[in-house]
Amino acid sequence: MNMTRQVLRTALILGAFGLAGAGLVAGVEWLTRDAREASVVAARLKNLHVVIPPQIHDNDILADTIVLSDPAFSPKYPTIVYRARKNGEPVAAAFETTAPEGYAGPIRLLIGIDIDGRLIGVRVLEHRETPGLGDGIEVERSDWILGFAGRAIGDPPLERWAVKKDGGIFDQFTGATITPRLVVNTVRKTLLYFNANKTRIFSEEP
Repeated sequence: MNMTRQVLRTALILGAFGLAGAGLVAGVEWLTRDAREASVVAARLKNLHVVIPPQIHDNDILADTIVLSDPAFSPKYPTIVYRARKNGEPVAAAFETTAPEGYAGPIRLLIGIDIDGRLIGVRVLEHRETPGLGDGIEVERSDWILGFAGRAIGDPPLERWAVKKDGGIFDQFTGATITPRLVVNTVRKTLLYFNANKTRIFSEEP
């Protein structure tokens, strides 16, 4: 009988500690939630302002967004379009899109395009490409990704929107052609989509 009481007492004590620990974790989660959410928002806005400079728009581009459902983009990953406006008029759009066929996995890109269909900038948000080979798409490791700025369909001609190995103007990496080829193709595809759907992109409700 005494042994049963002892076991019951131990179980109650352990249960109390467990409840207290769970409550502490929940409390910390609740107290830090706003700070973590603010940090995520700040990081997203920082990335967006690389491809859409803050001085060219006066709207909240994080709120003025649409999610595309179109066969031009991968159905597995959502493509988000952040729309920039000045005095209510469209000035640029940033496409957060994913190329699923990377050598080591999907490559998530942020592509900024001005209203005339010219690239403001391109950045890689996430990838799993091989260090020392495919990671040359990172701006921290190479200036390759900067070569898209100012380009448009027609500059170069559409058939030259490819890596040099495929007859285009864009460099490939030594031992890693798949990665730059995929990025070039994704940027080209996004430009073509923007040019063909510009009016609809800016007229849809966020």
